[in-house]
Amino acid sequence: MVDPRKSRKTVIINTINYGKWKHLLWIVNFYGKENLKKIIKNIPATEFRPPALKLISLLLGIKELKYASRSDYIRRQKNI
Repeated sequence: MVDPRKSRKTVIINTINYGKWKHLLWIVNFYGKENLKKIIKNIPATEFRPPALKLISLLLGIKELKYASRSDYIRRQKNI
């Protein structure tokens, strides 16, 4: 079972990419709009499917996103 507090980035990324409307509403309610915006801004845009990223950016009013290659992001997570 996935703990939404411990695995918040994974939950957020997968919900935005593959969730339905009710799932998007759940993450907004669970994490809070402002907290969710901060988390999304610190995740490379390449983690999200382009249509899903456009939708969540419009819904939350996110104007700036972090752009980094996925390989840079993975290296940083593994401290390589």
